[in-house]
Amino acid sequence: VVAKTDPPLLSIVAMIAARIKRAALVNWLQDLFPEVASELGANPLPRWLDALLRRLRDASLRAARVNVVLGSRMCELLESRGIPRSKLRVIENWADLIAEPVPPAASVLRSSLELGGKFVVAYSGNLGRAHEFDTLLGAATLLMSQRDIVFLMIGGGAGMPLLKRAVLQQGLDNFRFLNYQPRSALADSLGAADVHLVSLRPSLEGLIVPSKFYGILAAARPVIFVGDPDGELARIILPADIGGVVRAGDAAELARQIAALKADPRRGQAMGDNGARLYAQRYGLERALTSWSEIIDAREPASALTQAVRGGDALTRAPSGR
Repeated sequence: VVAKTDPPLLSIVAMIAARIKRAALVNWLQDLFPEVASELGANPLPRWLDALLRRLRDASLRAARVNVVLGSRMCELLESRGIPRSKLRVIENWADLIAEPVPPAASVLRSSLELGGKFVVAYSGNLGRAHEFDTLLGAATLLMSQRDIVFLMIGGGAGMPLLKRAVLQQGLDNFRFLNYQPRSALADSLGAADVHLVSLRPSLEGLIVPSKFYGILAAARPVIFVGDPDGELARIILPADIGGVVRAGDAAELARQIAALKADPRRGQAMGDNGARLYAQRYGLERALTSWSEIIDAREPASALTQAVRGGDALTRAPSGR
């Protein structure tokens, strides 16, 4: 039984069902509840019930054959709660299937928005409660005089209308807002940017990993992460030289890094190329399927499992990332 974390705390029910059926339980943790709700101030549970559910959730993790987590910070957090390291396995998420990376000049979306000659800073995907945008807003204000820098916001989420309202209130004209683009146009949409932004509130490190990160790597674009300098993505970005890291709230540093990339296109291209190579080596679908086949002890070789999954299994889709 492979139990994901949508709906939250499903592992508790899965643990009971697995025991009744004498099945092996594998928990696939995309996030950790009720901790996420508590950090976002959206936990309606009384303290005693919250504590009870955490204990039951932890018991379901200890009862599993293995728990698949998304990164080292999540692994460390669960170890601190008494989950044996032997029952934790890191398998990062992956991108939706992207063909060859699209150069900025070849992006249909970029051309349709008349962004040729501009330096495009993009945010693509969900801008939700887990993602702060004040740092981005501050950097855009500092860079407003540089008319060739444009912030392209593609997607939705609870934070997107709030950001749009703040942009209007402050009279910023260096933003473009678009709804989610068709999945078939993902490569072209990601290719419209010169650099992509990813953010995560520092208090959510170890609870969530923004999976939009992997699509950026596959698209061969540099990435700037805004959040905890010791966060999951920060631990990847700096050693691999695939972009920059900015502490949440440091708008001046974000503006500086954006301006530096605009001034040195070759540097940005090199970072993007590094990211594409890293994706191919560590974060592709083939790698994920190989890791999963090891966990479930599939008799089929990884290549056969890959073909079976691509024939219709939901694993060909990237997990719904935050």
